[in-house]
Amino acid sequence: MASVPISPSYLLFFFLLLSPAFSLQQASKSRKERAGSGEAGSIEGGGESSLAAAVDPQLDCSGRWIHIRRLPARFNLDLLTNCSEYDLFYDFCPYLSNHGLGPKTHNRSHSWYRTDPFLLELIFHRRMLEYPCLTQDPNQAAAVYLPYYAAIDSLRYLYGPEVNNSMDHGLELFEFLQENDGWIWGRNSGSDHFLVLARPAWDFSQPPDLDPPIWGTSFLELPEFYNLTALVVEERLWPWQEQAIPYLTSFHPPNAELLDSWINRVEASRRTTLMLFAGGGGVSAQPNIRRSIRNECENTSDTFESNGGWYYYSKVCDIVDCANGKCEHDPILYMRPMLQSTFCLQPPGDTPTRRSTFDAIIAGCIPVFFEDQSARTQYRWHLPEEAYGEFAVHIPKEDVVYNGMKILDVLMGISRARVRRMRQKVIELIPRVVYRKHGRRSSSSVGWKGQKDAFDIAIDGALEKISSRVKGEEADVALEDLSSV
Repeated sequence: MASVPISPSYLLFFFLLLSPAFSLQQASKSRKERAGSGEAGSIEGGGESSLAAAVDPQLDCSGRWIHIRRLPARFNLDLLTNCSEYDLFYDFCPYLSNHGLGPKTHNRSHSWYRTDPFLLELIFHRRMLEYPCLTQDPNQAAAVYLPYYAAIDSLRYLYGPEVNNSMDHGLELFEFLQENDGWIWGRNSGSDHFLVLARPAWDFSQPPDLDPPIWGTSFLELPEFYNLTALVVEERLWPWQEQAIPYLTSFHPPNAELLDSWINRVEASRRTTLMLFAGGGGVSAQPNIRRSIRNECENTSDTFESNGGWYYYSKVCDIVDCANGKCEHDPILYMRPMLQSTFCLQPPGDTPTRRSTFDAIIAGCIPVFFEDQSARTQYRWHLPEEAYGEFAVHIPKEDVVYNGMKILDVLMGISRARVRRMRQKVIELIPRVVYRKHGRRSSSSVGWKGQKDAFDIAIDGALEKISSRVKGEEADVALEDLSSV
């Protein structure tokens, strides 16, 4: 797809679309004035008044108030002007349309887009402006949201001119938070603040004093941000402040009717393939799980005997080749095969997690994991860990790669009755891993008839996590006061 340069005038139009209350007088100000003014009413400054409707008097916002910090545009939307600047990173300008959802897959689509998962920060910011319990008073807030596009800003450290200064990533933000209403950060040392990172936490975990620097930035390793809650697409096991939330998929239904219509299609879909792998890799000579999957698929007959009876699939194993990012923005390539498959294999790649896990769930395809870090220990808010065995299969990758275990044998050992129960459980999870399309008519109280999506669940989890953290710190202070008496 050809590069689409993003001009300042386009960004201004973008602001106007996102902010219906953004006046012509405000629009006439220079970018510098808008960025420094701290006015509410646009996504640029993080203001919360423009898109959020008046708070419903029947809505209980106790313990749920969130304040959006007003950040200059250099920390969020101005970063989008660099969407085609980095030669070693792909041009994501074409996917900024529809407020970050990307182009529709076809003109008549209401739910399917060519969404770039890298734009989760932008989409989350847009949804935050519609959150029903926003407050302009930080003292009333249970949590403070930072609309900082950290993953997009990291590109200048990973691929751009700041590649040798990756240990500085985040310091400019911290300086701003200290120098502008610093008391908001200082009252709890940042423990009540949260943000979203659209890359795995590993990409922000380079030790600041490492010389020479390796891949990544040091954002999550800076002592200044140790108390910050980071919602990431993949967390590490030990830092308390990190929590994984689902990757963006291409499915964004704006209302309950379209969601239900899709779920009906998933339930009615004929599963003519036993197992599917949609991805790349597995072609190297070194033993690894993806190579084992490819070898097994290429050497498996479509007719076999199991559990004492003959079962026939049009395909026992299918592979959708997604090498070199060819499936990244084209859900049509993999969604139809997933709808036709009973099991979807989710081997780790460069990191344990995959966007494909959530694509598979949306298709009602039972995920098969090969290590716990791919899902079980990651998405506890969205994929209940205690019910993991009810919707997923776990096969240790070491048994497949080194001990000769056949994936086919494991899957065919699962009774058809259990497969039906597992698929139904997967289908029940669909709303929990989908990011609903933004817009007034898609708000929490209207769009899905009160049913929560991935964003809503992430907010619930962040509020609970922050509340627990702040109350723990308050208790520690109280104990210190008592001990000093």
